[in-house]
Amino acid sequence: MRISKGTVILVANGAKAVFYRNDGGVDDIALTVFHLAEIENPATHEQGTDTPGRTQASAGTGRSSYSETDLHQAQEDAFAKTTAEMLESELGRSPDAGVIVVAAPRALGVLRNHYGRLTREQLVTEIDKDLTNSPKDHVGELLAAHGED
Repeated sequence: MRISKGTVILVANGAKAVFYRNDGGVDDIALTVFHLAEIENPATHEQGTDTPGRTQASAGTGRSSYSETDLHQAQEDAFAKTTAEMLESELGRSPDAGVIVVAAPRALGVLRNHYGRLTREQLVTEIDKDLTNSPKDHVGELLAAHGED
């Protein structure tokens, strides 16, 4: 894939987001990190131990329970929403930049639901991979090779 100079690349999962900008040319990708966001998100069992709620039917002896809230996933979804807002804000400062989103599959789905107008208009491609802990050179190589099958 050929990536224009100034393209914004978001690499994210449910707990970490790395914003890159291509400061190189189309043929020599040079990624620079310009923003990093990360949250600490322990497992649900470490965040709370409340038992699921129960209800009793108003007529008869029927009872039912509610499923336990997945607090870990709720925090990841909230982080993805905040990340989409940060991306939209950055694109407001870079109106001519394209945007590439590389995210873990679940995070990518949540991000898509919260894309703003600028993100949708400037989106070049999406890649469903979790590369948040990969070095920027590896991210650049993956982007350069993407779509060359």
